[in-house]
Amino acid sequence: MTSDRILYIVVPCYNEEEALPLSAPVFRQKLEQLCPKGRIVLVDDGSSDSTWRIISELHERDAHFSGLRLKQNRGHQNALTAGLMWSRFRCDAAVSIDADLQDDINAMDGMWAAYLDGTDVVCGVRASRATDTFLKRTTARGYYTLMRLLGSDLIYDHADYRLMDTGALEKLAHYREDDLFLRGLVKRIGSRIETVSYDRRAREAGESKYTLKKMLKLAMKGFVCGRLKPQPEPRGELDPYIGEVLHCEKL
Repeated sequence: MTSDRILYIVVPCYNEEEALPLSAPVFRQKLEQLCPKGRIVLVDDGSSDSTWRIISELHERDAHFSGLRLKQNRGHQNALTAGLMWSRFRCDAAVSIDADLQDDINAMDGMWAAYLDGTDVVCGVRASRATDTFLKRTTARGYYTLMRLLGSDLIYDHADYRLMDTGALEKLAHYREDDLFLRGLVKRIGSRIETVSYDRRAREAGESKYTLKKMLKLAMKGFVCGRLKPQPEPRGELDPYIGEVLHCEKL
């Protein structure tokens, strides 16, 4: 399934000192299978633990790992956006995935295959919520119902596990506001979309960063994002909040 096109795997990280040592080798193995010349871009969202030290050590040992360090904690969506916008100048397609390995890494095979067949955006969609608690399942269904009532055209049970080619990323770059609700923009940019289903796993290490308060905040962002308009000029390569970059242009 390899090709001469370049894949970047973009991973937002906030206080992931427990998860990264487990997930980084898994990301690396998957990259080797799909695109040996690609990169894994680890975006440190102002962590207060040893996350950046781990990212730096990964980069020193293996140039396939790149690192972006934000000057302060700005939240998951901002960190992910910064990583995607930086990556779009260097890759043909980028897959966004969280550091905790809950999203099935093997679903990336189907995303990459669909992209090579001509799809612009491939969204990972949960096949079930069997690993969720009753409360989590109930609040999730209510969340999607509320979002649709508020006018957000979301893909059901899709979060931020997706592949976007550089054309789609360039369209996304014209939404220049901070704290974008990325999953709420997927259908709005006008790219060809497919979905890949997968089973979500239990978190292997660390704790979930999405508290109830953050979920409610995310819902409000979805409402606001549904009314955003693309701007004439796209975002630049480097987010102003990126304080440090670790990257080797050539392997």
